[in-house]
Amino acid sequence: MFLRTLEIAGSGLTAQRLKMDVAANNLANAYSNVKDKSGQIFKRHIVELEESKGKDGSFLGVKVAGIVSDNSPPRMVYDPGNPEANADGYVEYPNVNPIREMVSLINASRSYEADLNVISATKSMIGRTLDQLR
Repeated sequence: MFLRTLEIAGSGLTAQRLKMDVAANNLANAYSNVKDKSGQIFKRHIVELEESKGKDGSFLGVKVAGIVSDNSPPRMVYDPGNPEANADGYVEYPNVNPIREMVSLINASRSYEADLNVISATKSMIGRTLDQLR
């Protein structure tokens, strides 16, 4: 029972850490209009999670299903003096909303902290159980 709890919390730690990394990467690229080799600007990334099940169908935590690009349109900012501006004076910027990314970062951070608390409480229960067996 204790090991399963640790496995589930550990999978949550891994998932939330990746979500924090991806949100930080999105924030770092929010105001960059540098284009890649194919002429595309940065697109927001989203971590997709799915439940992880054991052979017997029991819940074992979460696992990363993938990291996908958000295909919503880029932000268009009016800046006619910018050399990257189109004929109407608009510059394409990544489809990253910094406020949404900060909320995602805070949410993932709090979930990460909750998983750490579960691990700490479980370790404490294991220690108390072993003490009672002595």
